[in-house]
Amino acid sequence: MTRLLSIPVFAAVVALGAQSAAFAQASCTDCGRVQSIRQVEEKGKTSGLGAVVGGVAGGVIGHQIGGGTGKTVATIAGAGGGAYVGNKVEQNRNTKSKWQVTLKMDTGNTRTFTYSNPPTVHEGERVKLVDGGKRLALLGN
Repeated sequence: MTRLLSIPVFAAVVALGAQSAAFAQASCTDCGRVQSIRQVEEKGKTSGLGAVVGGVAGGVIGHQIGGGTGKTVATIAGAGGGAYVGNKVEQNRNTKSKWQVTLKMDTGNTRTFTYSNPPTVHEGERVKLVDGGKRLALLGN
């Protein structure tokens, strides 16, 4: 008879253990699972210096072409084209890579954080937010 009672008692202990483990996971408001990691390019800002330098260089090169009215048109076109190219070069030079990490929090909501360096965690891993999300700490799955 005591043997028959031990099976239900064992099942109850296992069920309580599973519930307490689920509660321990759910009670961590700063914990979640990595849903996605995306690398994004943040376009660089321009100061105008690239446009000025490009415009001057383009104007000088354009001035070397043609004669009379054609020389004036070539100078203006060269300055405009050079300004555009110079601005794009400056913008591309200042472009930065960022990483967006999306977490499915234990509380049920989804949060996204942006980092300037590649994260050390991978999709599917369980993490905890450290310093308000400035860093992610890997937890046991």
